[in-house]
This record gives sequence, structure tokens and C-alpha cells, in this order.
Amino acid sequence: KRAFMGFDIDEIICELNNAHDTSDDKLKFLLERNGSDDRLFAAADRVRREIYGIDVYIRGLIEFTNYCKNNCLYCGLRRDNKNLRRYRLSRSEILCCCDEGYSLGFRTFVLQGGEDMAFSDDDICGIVSDITGKYPDCAVTLSIGERSRESYEAYFRAGARRYLLRHETADISHYGKLHPPEMSLENRKRCLYDLSDIGYRTGSGFMVGSPYQTTENLISDLRFLQQLKPAMIGIGPFIAHCDTPFAGQKNGSLTLTLRLISILRLMFPYALIPSTTALGTIHPEGREMGLKAGANVVMPNLSPVGVRKLYSLYDNKICTGEESAQCRGCLENRVSSAGYRIVTDIGDAKKPAER
Repeated sequence: KRAFMGFDIDEIICELNNAHDTSDDKLKFLLERNGSDDRLFAAADRVRREIYGIDVYIRGLIEFTNYCKNNCLYCGLRRDNKNLRRYRLSRSEILCCCDEGYSLGFRTFVLQGGEDMAFSDDDICGIVSDITGKYPDCAVTLSIGERSRESYEAYFRAGARRYLLRHETADISHYGKLHPPEMSLENRKRCLYDLSDIGYRTGSGFMVGSPYQTTENLISDLRFLQQLKPAMIGIGPFIAHCDTPFAGQKNGSLTLTLRLISILRLMFPYALIPSTTALGTIHPEGREMGLKAGANVVMPNLSPVGVRKLYSLYDNKICTGEESAQCRGCLENRVSSAGYRIVTDIGDAKKPAER
């Protein structure tokens, strides 16, 4: 049935699409309902085509260190995981990844790592400067966790213009169930607001289906994103890792993740929304399904093949084959089969005037 509890699906979609302030009750209904999401997916796809056409932006992901000082309960990189072989890429190895990526058509490089303090601010600035100096037509995105405002300002001066830092959950109680006591939601939000204030095109996001998560938590995530107004929003299903306290926990739902991608596209029509590796991990066609639900970014792996399995955020992470940057043709075929096309473009988020 189209209507339930007095709510009509099409009316809610229309509200989201027209930036009306949809109530929490309506969001809860949309998130918890049973039945087909075809109309929701179709509406999200119409919006992304109106703004971005069929273009899918590619980012070359370089996972340059799997050391992390934090002990997040869900993450395989947590410092107490003694079963993980650790690695750090050298500056020259990182630049070699960029060289290969540039030759493959990548114009954005994402430097992602655990919170590894062995890489000082000077180290990060030097790496960013090397990349932007050699490839001035490329963008550098950093995803290296919580740092001081002064550090973020230094990276910006060095040439970084994008920063990804998922908040993971906007509910303070839920945050405490996923993170160690020395970490706080307050500091995570401080980092995100600092990044935006400095001038970064900031990305945030959250896990779907993490332990103890409620529908109300997800609604809090959406409300926080409305306040932050990020340029990129990355979400993915929670996937348990065998060497964490959450080993054996139920993985996040593909259906709910896709539903949230569509809701995000309607609520944030100009955002860059990746179809993540985690989606491809829980379903063979997960990334294609994410694109059809409203996503418009994919992030193939440029890391050296020998370390990809060591960047072990969760179990069974796909790390060879068609998600890799080297298989550009395979990736293009997969994206094309979903009805879209990969473009060689720096891929900034568009603004309302460009719609």
C-alpha cells in the first residue's frame, strides 16, 4: 500500500525532493517500511541525473598506512588488533601510486589511513605538496582522522582541498558504544566544523546497521548532516571484523543502505555520494545498485597490490579485481551496465546555481 499510518510515500519523496522539512515520524516510516523501494530509487536517480547527468566521478584511493592510535570497537585497524601485519608506504611509494593513477585517468587522489602519528604534519604537507606540484590539475583529498585545527590549516596551505571524516553516529550515547572513552563525539564534530570553516570541501557520513543503532540514531545522523552541509556524504553497511569486540555481530542491511543513499540524494541533491567498497563486499552488484539508488562516485584502489588485504577495516573486504584502479576497463563496464559513465574529471560538488 502507498499509504500507511497516514503517510503517503510519494508525498514524503516530494517533500524531500523540494527541501521541505520532513518530520522525524515520516523519516522513521520511510526507513522502517516494508515493500518496494522502486519509487524512492527512481526519484533519487532523477535528481542525480538532473544535476550530474550520468557522470560518475572516480577517485584513486591510496591506503598509505594501517597503523592507528585509536581503538574503535568496530575497526580492524584498531591498535589492540595484534593479528594485523602493519605497514606504512613511503613518500616515494605514495607518489608512484599517483603516477600510475594519473596515467589511468585519475584526477583526484584520496590519501586514507589510520590515525598514524608517525606521519607528522610536515610529512603530510610534504606529500600533499609533492602531488599538487607534480599534478596541478588534480585534487588531493585527505582522510586521516581527527587532528588539530592548526594541522588542518597546514594541510590546506600545502594544497589539500578536500577532507573526509565520517562522524559514524551523531548520537552521543551510541557514539560511546562504538568508541573508546578517550574519543568523543564533541571532538569529532569540532573537527568537521573546523574543516568546513577553513574552506575544505568536507565529507562526512555514517555506518548503517552498526551495533546498537536505532532508527532514531539514523534520523539524528540525517539531522546532523543538515547542519553540517557537507560536500560529500559517504555511508556504507557495517561489516563485522573477526579481530574486534564486534566479531560475530550482524552486518548492516543492503536494503537499508540503498534506501538511505536515495534519501540522502533527495535531501542533499548536490552532494557527492560514493557507492562504497562495503556495498560491493556485501553484494556482488552492490556498487551498481548504489549508483542506481543515487550515488555518483566510485573510489577504486590505487594502493600497491601487496598491501591491499592489510588495510583490513572489516572482514572479506574486496581488494583485487574489478574494484582496483588497474582494472579501469572492468570498472567502466560495470558502471556502464548500470546506465552511467565514468568521467575523467576533478569532480567537484556542484552548487545550486549549476542545476
